[in-house]
Amino acid sequence: MSPPPEDNAAHSTGPPDRQTLRLLERHLSSDSLIAEAAFDPDSYEPRLLQGLLAAERYPDSVTAARLDIRWFTTGDFSVHYVEEHEDGVRWECRWDRHPNTHNTRLHFNEPPSATEITDLELPSLHPLEVYATVLTAVEERIETLWS
Repeated sequence: MSPPPEDNAAHSTGPPDRQTLRLLERHLSSDSLIAEAAFDPDSYEPRLLQGLLAAERYPDSVTAARLDIRWFTTGDFSVHYVEEHEDGVRWECRWDRHPNTHNTRLHFNEPPSATEITDLELPSLHPLEVYATVLTAVEERIETLWS
């Protein structure tokens, strides 16, 4: 007799939470830090909300910066911050909540390469609280770039 199939639901982020992504899109669209927000679900990427950050907020050495946001009906998420620099360097970090084998479900991928991973604690997992945490960190990063 073969073993029962593995329960993949425990290891899945689930389907995209379009309602939460639309909520976050509205907040991104009204934030002065964001030049453009786009959530255009399609069959290739049905769950990506992208926020392009305002270039004038950055020193000239940063050629582009963006947030890639994925949110799921399970409450799992990924918020990926990426900077592109004129010398070809990519500086990035990521706030994640998803099933994995490397850390706790809630964790942070450290800059500058997002390869070092640490456990993360947030006061709330509400999407707007996570959004506020991330935007505060981005503003602090911009201040660091200018100093």
